[in-house]
Amino acid sequence: MPPNPPKSSLLLHRINHTTTTTITNHHDLHGENNTFFVNPVTSTIPNTIAHYHTHSISSDQLCSAVVQETTASITAVWSVVRRFDKPQAYKNFIKSCNLVGGDGDVGTLREVNLISGLPAARSTERLEILDEERHVISFSVVGGDHKLANYRSVTTLHPSAEGDGSGTVIVESYVVDIPSENTKEDTHVFVDTIVRCNLQSLAQTAENITNTCCS
Repeated sequence: MPPNPPKSSLLLHRINHTTTTTITNHHDLHGENNTFFVNPVTSTIPNTIAHYHTHSISSDQLCSAVVQETTASITAVWSVVRRFDKPQAYKNFIKSCNLVGGDGDVGTLREVNLISGLPAARSTERLEILDEERHVISFSVVGGDHKLANYRSVTTLHPSAEGDGSGTVIVESYVVDIPSENTKEDTHVFVDTIVRCNLQSLAQTAENITNTCCS
């Protein structure tokens, strides 16, 4: 690592693997015309939200999922992740965010500006799902100067089975095109690293909220 690495490099090297799981087992549910329906989540999640993680992908796309557990309550986690207008509250790779269409409902567009050191500067994203009752949020990338073409992610929350059950399990699955100049493995490692960093930061942010409320 260079003597003064950019913030993004530091973040990529400060990953704690103890409470985060990357799901690499892909389950093909159906295939037709070179398109498959895949649910990459192998951990036990409630049936009411499991279907949200079933994605339609083609042979030139990657589907994966990352699971993060936290002691924070679902209410605390949801209060952070539901803010489509403020992803920088926990996504450390985002410098700023502005809504460019809509008022926070499904279909709203946002433009995010990324920190230096990443192979991109901005991304335009659309809110696809915002389910307040089931705690599900999904967005897709519809523009920008990056290589994450046709990227779509779904994040769900459900109670943890650990301890007294007051914690939260955060599951984020995604689909993205594999760039022609990159391998599937390279794309998988890169995107999973970003998602893992985001979820670890989300867990810490929510835990800070919980601790502040209880103090």
